[in-house]
Amino acid sequence: MSEVRVGLVIEDDQDIRELVRVVLSQAGFDVHVASTGSAGVSSARELNPDVITLDLGLPDIDGFEVARQIRKTSDAYIIMLTARAEELDTLMGLEAGGDDYLTKPFRPRELRARVEAMMRRPRSSSDSKAAAEETDPEVSHNGLAVSAGSRTAVLNGTELKLTRTEFDLLVALLETGRIVRTKADLARRLRNEPYDVGSYVSDADERAVEVHMGNLRKKLGDSIQSPRWLETVRGVGYRLAPASNN
Repeated sequence: MSEVRVGLVIEDDQDIRELVRVVLSQAGFDVHVASTGSAGVSSARELNPDVITLDLGLPDIDGFEVARQIRKTSDAYIIMLTARAEELDTLMGLEAGGDDYLTKPFRPRELRARVEAMMRRPRSSSDSKAAAEETDPEVSHNGLAVSAGSRTAVLNGTELKLTRTEFDLLVALLETGRIVRTKADLARRLRNEPYDVGSYVSDADERAVEVHMGNLRKKLGDSIQSPRWLETVRGVGYRLAPASNN
């Protein structure tokens, strides 16, 4: 029997909280709810959920800070739910550790589609890490060692604390090397779709990829001007930086 997936809804509006709870329940999740940010942080620590929906407008703790605190202990997928349509708020949410976002009001089937796309992506598991390392050798590039099977990225002997989305983007670039991946390609990758499927990718989806890549670059300590790992192709997308001779 497959392991039960756990969902956590952090939302102070009772109607929206119940709507999201029903959507996740119908998608097969064991759903828990929290109406405040502090309760949400505690629940995330105790439950180790697979996916979290997070309202940005919480009564006690700013939703951005809730995301930052959750990220200290959890690699759950975080979908930001916000009534704020301003791009700055969206970007701040992604920079705080969110993987995706939806603006209220949203369609329940859109939320379910986003969640199911995330859950098709692999998740790190300590139980399967040893086996994965045997079947999935590390890929090294300029001192960075990455294992897609165990979902680890090690730089100078230290494992990087990447979100699942950041890790998936890094693997996507390692897979194609010096071939440029457009922002649309990478957005489809995060939906677990083939890069050439031709499905619609919005400007907001591409901007989200930019933010995640920026966060990844910061964690790597990479330079935009002289990249060691992530090279930006202006106006197009990204590719892996050339291998060094060192």
